[in-house]
Amino acid sequence: MDGQFKRLLLQALFSPSSAALGRALKQHRIASAPVSEFLPLLPAGLKERARLLDNTGSLSAHYAHLREQGWRWIALGDEEYPALLADIQDPPGVLAVRGQMDTLHAPALAIVGARNASADGLDNSRRFSRQLAAAGFVVVSGLALGVDAAAHRGALATGNTVAVLGSGPDRIYPPRNAMLAGQIVDSGGAVVTEFAPGSAPLPSQFPLRNRIISGLSLGTLVVEAALRSGSLITARTALSQGREVFAIPGSIHNPLSKGCHQLLRDGANWLESVDDIFQAFGDFRRCVESSGVREDAAQPALLQHLTSGLNSMDVLQARSGLPMNELAGQLSDLELEGWVERVSGGYLKRSASHTS
Repeated sequence: MDGQFKRLLLQALFSPSSAALGRALKQHRIASAPVSEFLPLLPAGLKERARLLDNTGSLSAHYAHLREQGWRWIALGDEEYPALLADIQDPPGVLAVRGQMDTLHAPALAIVGARNASADGLDNSRRFSRQLAAAGFVVVSGLALGVDAAAHRGALATGNTVAVLGSGPDRIYPPRNAMLAGQIVDSGGAVVTEFAPGSAPLPSQFPLRNRIISGLSLGTLVVEAALRSGSLITARTALSQGREVFAIPGSIHNPLSKGCHQLLRDGANWLESVDDIFQAFGDFRRCVESSGVREDAAQPALLQHLTSGLNSMDVLQARSGLPMNELAGQLSDLELEGWVERVSGGYLKRSASHTS
């Protein structure tokens, strides 16, 4: 049996109980154990799945189609399986991955928050993700509307991002973010899921997805969240995994600030700027170098379009190809971080001595 198909078959047998498959893979090596050895370890509610072994035709059709799209499957114990995720208490047994596997091994931070986020929340999500991706972090989120989508788009402007699905690889959810998922893959990031083909985005699956978002990440940033929300579940899961949690304080009049304020009362890191994150992780340059990420990746991508002279907005837009509002946002970030200086008629690139 083809090794990739075997991994997909096991994913289908155990989905949505991928953590049970993870426990099974701690006892059985996937490369040497036949699929039949995993059947006694199926959870009680999934025993009938064994009939898949007698008729794999439908699954084979899914497999061929998804392989054409670039999907691959990695199992707990494989060399390509992300070490941080393997370290959590309930790692998924098999992950379907479309995109660059390397992004699953780079230093990562999760950004999560409300689907119905405020304008400030969306702006904070984009700004933090742009800055963190420019510094060499991979930004991990859940492809949901609101804060998640803003985080992915912000990271795409300066680096890489990973989207974790709460559905099967053939059921991108929400559908309106299918194009965003494609952009993530095309830009060098990845889309991942533990759920088998055909799996609908059921509410019970999103808490399971959330443990992967935090499990892939060194820490989780909560931008906005109600007191009862999936974002708080992700944050508390991150804490149980021994990972850092950061929360952005907000207005006392914004109900979506209440979740962040509760996290701060419970001991989460106060988050106002990326410096708060760098201080929590110490000398991030060493972390970047040890992970194999080039040090010059910490320089924001937009800087390559700035010359040593005056750079007007029109010229920068022509060079970068960015929409004007996106360009203005990135330039504002660069100014705050000391990379550029705003002057009459445009921007000047500051020397390295001024930014160190």
